[in-house]
Amino acid sequence: MKRLFLATLMLSLAQISCSKKEEAPKEKPPVADNTSYEPDAFPTVKPANPDEPVATDDISVGKSLVEGADCLGCHKIDAKLVGPSYQDVAAKYTDADIDHLATKIIDGGKGVWGEVPMTPHAGLSKENAKKMVKYILSLKK
Repeated sequence: MKRLFLATLMLSLAQISCSKKEEAPKEKPPVADNTSYEPDAFPTVKPANPDEPVATDDISVGKSLVEGADCLGCHKIDAKLVGPSYQDVAAKYTDADIDHLATKIIDGGKGVWGEVPMTPHAGLSKENAKKMVKYILSLKK
């Protein structure tokens, strides 16, 4: 019985040592953390030639900023997700509320649309937050 056990053990060890060795897995690139923002995460659009004005309007820049941030994880254009739809926000607010809404994007908040808090976006500039708000308000039905 001991011989059978030893023979099986030796055979198993020989098989393991002769099998093809796998390469160590390559390190995966870091995953973006959408809970915090670097100041450069939302770059300001600058003209190629500093003497020329920026050709892109605030609404299209705002749309790009919204699409590049984590906003679409909680908001949809035309339906409630975790937070209100952008069309519902646009229906409730006017251009007079741009500063207020930009501050809400940066500071976060809760209570206006329910008890689920909106994540703050502290690394976002006030200028870019206003562009995001202008885009959202442009979605008014």
